[in-house]
Amino acid sequence: MKLSLTKGNKPWKRDQRFADADKKNLKLIFYAFLVGIIAGVIGSFFRIVLVYIEGFRDTLFNNAGHDGWISWLWPLLFVIIGIIVSIIIVNKFAPEAAGSGVQEIEGALDDIRPMRWKRVIPVKFFASLFSLGSGLLLGREGPTIQIGANVGKMIKDIFKQSEDKTNPLISSGAAAGLACAFNAPFAGIIFVIEEMHSQFKYNFYSIAAIMVASGTADLVVRLIVGPHPSIEMTIFQSPPIYALWMFAILGGLFSFIGYAFNKLLVVTLDIFKNISKMAILLVGIIGGIIIVIIGVYFPEVIGGGYHTIYKALGHSFTIYTLVLVLCVRFVLTILSYGIGVPGGIFAPMVALGVIFGMLYGNVMDNYFPELIPHAGVFAVAGMAGMFAAVVRAPITGLVLAIEMTSNYELILPLIITTVTASVVTAQLGNEPIYTTLLRRSLK
Repeated sequence: MKLSLTKGNKPWKRDQRFADADKKNLKLIFYAFLVGIIAGVIGSFFRIVLVYIEGFRDTLFNNAGHDGWISWLWPLLFVIIGIIVSIIIVNKFAPEAAGSGVQEIEGALDDIRPMRWKRVIPVKFFASLFSLGSGLLLGREGPTIQIGANVGKMIKDIFKQSEDKTNPLISSGAAAGLACAFNAPFAGIIFVIEEMHSQFKYNFYSIAAIMVASGTADLVVRLIVGPHPSIEMTIFQSPPIYALWMFAILGGLFSFIGYAFNKLLVVTLDIFKNISKMAILLVGIIGGIIIVIIGVYFPEVIGGGYHTIYKALGHSFTIYTLVLVLCVRFVLTILSYGIGVPGGIFAPMVALGVIFGMLYGNVMDNYFPELIPHAGVFAVAGMAGMFAAVVRAPITGLVLAIEMTSNYELILPLIITTVTASVVTAQLGNEPIYTTLLRRSLK
């Protein structure tokens, strides 16, 4: 009996598969290249300007208290005005620019959220400079990811491309945006495939597009900003096999931290959403005062977290100080995101992961000094573990930690940490944070 290839199947699906495979989409690759260039230039300029703003803020903080009360006035005005201006710009012109914006990208890919690139690109850029420059505990990756995705939509509209180009071009822009923030092109590619897997339309040309955009954006950033890793640290050797059980425990601990982080973040967003606009401005003023006081005396506690990471990796903190910094940054990160200004949570999460990883490493070193030569190994695992627990994207967390630190030897312990963190937190009922945020946006 002759076997029919179509019997019991849907012939039109088979035909569509081969039609998609044969489709020549070289134009898409070219447009993705343009997206990468534009996102890379914007992302580079954003990083450069932000460095100057942060340097000016640090100068104001360093001078506070040296010349009477007037020396406190300038940092207070700088931070409070920055926060309030950011809140006003976002609320007035583009509310979807608040927060990281990743959930807005996922909603746009599902065609359930608008993508108003003419508003979002300038609003996200300038409002983020105010919010991040003020010292709030937010990361630069949220702005660059959302800006990059909107650049993808802009290219699609300007060149009047068909609707089937919308998904790959927006996805390409998102990948390019993450590559811009951390000099991590592979993490940008994996982030789109893993985190946006239900929205991203997978085929050969769409994959090629996000690879081209991410790689091009990273190349542009390396040419303009520099080729160095985001976090310059010791390159560690892979730990011995008989010490790998420590990373499973670390991942389990991060699952609980990620669960608490997500729940408290949503509660904070709900609280601030239900208060008046004037009350939000008052919160911004109070938050600014807190940032200035902490920033003057403990500058490593504020900002995206890079100063904190270097201090922690340099063993500048005692165990008790690590506990204090972990608690303060945990609370301030949630409050910074909750007030509704633009900014990402990747960098603050990475900082929390490093702090807890170093804390865990110091404890392990005290009890098992012969197993792990340096506590910094757990700091790298902490970056990936915290990301996996909060976002529930273990591969992205692993790749991001490796690309940011160049610790390619730590793949196996990072796999153990991220898998444990994401699986256990899922069993606890912890939903991926961007899924939760998208659901809130739709309401």
